[in-house]
Amino acid sequence: MLTKKELEYFQNKLLDRRVQIEKNLNGKARDLDNIRGLELNDEGDYAAASAETIVNSAILAQQGEKLTEIELALDKIKNGTYGICEMCEEPIGKPRLEVKNFARFCITCREINEKEQN
Repeated sequence: MLTKKELEYFQNKLLDRRVQIEKNLNGKARDLDNIRGLELNDEGDYAAASAETIVNSAILAQQGEKLTEIELALDKIKNGTYGICEMCEEPIGKPRLEVKNFARFCITCREINEKEQN
């Protein structure tokens, strides 16, 4: 079980990460708006803009997923379930939470979950 001080530490890390992701999302959204406003003169311009749009859209989607995971982790801190595996309900190790602050599963259950998804 995590101490109050450890929970505050992870909450601050999650909040900092949320701010960074929100900045990234806003920047990428502006980039997409700028691309849409470009005058494309030939197929090369169109291809470059299209490729950049695809990359930016993928980044937005990935960052959006992380933001959702962070919000879920912050909710878990509030309701006292942060750091507990969603599958086996055992504590998630602190080293794992250090690496992935919004981890939902312990290492063993994460591997099981990934195998089921593949």
